[in-house]
Amino acid sequence: MGLAGAGAASAATRSAKVRGPNSVPYPSLRPGHFTGTFPFDHVVIVMQENHSFDNYLGMLPVLGQPKADGFTFNAKGEPTNWNPLDGERMHVFHQTSDSGSQHSGSQSWNDSHTQINGGRMDGFAKTGPGSMGYWTDEDLPFYYSVAKTFTLANRWFCSVPAQTYPNRRFLMAATASGIISTDINNITTNYPPNGTIWDRLSSYNISWRNYWSDAPTTAVMFDTILRHPENLARIEQFYVDAAAGTLPAVSLVDCNMGVWSGEAGGVVQGVPVPTFSTLGHVLNNTAESEENPEDIQLGEAFVARITNAVMSGPAWRRTLMIWLYDEHGGYYDHVAPPGAVLPDSTPPFLDAGNLPGAYNLYGPRIPAVVMSAYSRPHDVTNVVHDHTSVLATIEEQWNLPALTYRDANAATLRDFLDTTKMSFPEPPHLAAPANPTRGLVASYSGQPLPPEPSRT
Repeated sequence: MGLAGAGAASAATRSAKVRGPNSVPYPSLRPGHFTGTFPFDHVVIVMQENHSFDNYLGMLPVLGQPKADGFTFNAKGEPTNWNPLDGERMHVFHQTSDSGSQHSGSQSWNDSHTQINGGRMDGFAKTGPGSMGYWTDEDLPFYYSVAKTFTLANRWFCSVPAQTYPNRRFLMAATASGIISTDINNITTNYPPNGTIWDRLSSYNISWRNYWSDAPTTAVMFDTILRHPENLARIEQFYVDAAAGTLPAVSLVDCNMGVWSGEAGGVVQGVPVPTFSTLGHVLNNTAESEENPEDIQLGEAFVARITNAVMSGPAWRRTLMIWLYDEHGGYYDHVAPPGAVLPDSTPPFLDAGNLPGAYNLYGPRIPAVVMSAYSRPHDVTNVVHDHTSVLATIEEQWNLPALTYRDANAATLRDFLDTTKMSFPEPPHLAAPANPTRGLVASYSGQPLPPEPSRT
């Protein structure tokens, strides 16, 4: 639709903060009106699994982006961040494998709160010494290239200090509706009272699609796929639509999560189809979500394919792509998450074994980069964001009613962009992703797991 509504939006009176659920960004415009506030017609969301900012991008200050809020370094350029463990200092260390540590902590409600420890960020090693590991640009060249080329978020926190299902619910509904864990029983319970962003888009005839490989994210709230089955499409269709310039207004693109055994074979050439006895091992080395202990380079290769499809398509100049993670995966980060707006009146459903808490605290930081022709080049933003910033941006572009207090008051992605000019009218050159085949072949060599890092 282009910029047809830009004048009307700029002239409209913005609603005052604090806004509430069902309020629209521009009260003088009808809901569902394309405002043209941002210079894009298409939003592409790629949410991967389970890594913190420091775990992936902590080395950026000495590897090409000095404005990144990563590790602290000594005179030799070595990171000095640490956590206490058994009366000693457990320093961050470079992972020696493309797969996650077998000895890391988790992103469970209890582990996340233990790791944050009231903002001291000193409980990661306690939940698992592998939580202190990190990777560099040699391990993840494409990701480091993206983070240095476009605008990087220094302050993007996961929406809740908990697991996948709660955080992906926040991405889609701006609330977790009481959920604190990734439990298959949760997918059919607690549909949000105000629905999801998908319900909002559909009610105003705004196009959207969840492209999936082996399981769609929308199934986290199973009613979504029952209500909108026509909005699901296989991943192959994404490449067709991107090449034709026919992507919908909003796309959520899901990698191979390793859910179905049929996805295990034939993913990496040159590796035999596994026998049943090796299936679990091979799934960890062919799934693309990057969740521990999967090969993270397979996920990087997936994101690179999606990015290249967007950038090489005819709609590049009118597309906003967001690369981010659902939560930190139990990995160390040094920045304390701030308090968050309570989304609604539904508290987390805690039992006797859960640490106390509410939905008024973000979880640890995650990597997040906004890619657009209008992205500020080689820059960072220090504005606080969480997953509901994606919703806030969509809602402002199409004047959609907010779902909860959280998305109604979230910062949009405006600070990632310079809307006055195209810094990337032509797609920039990005480094190629690492070759994940190397890690998979090595996993068949029978080599033992690397030893635990030493402590000082």
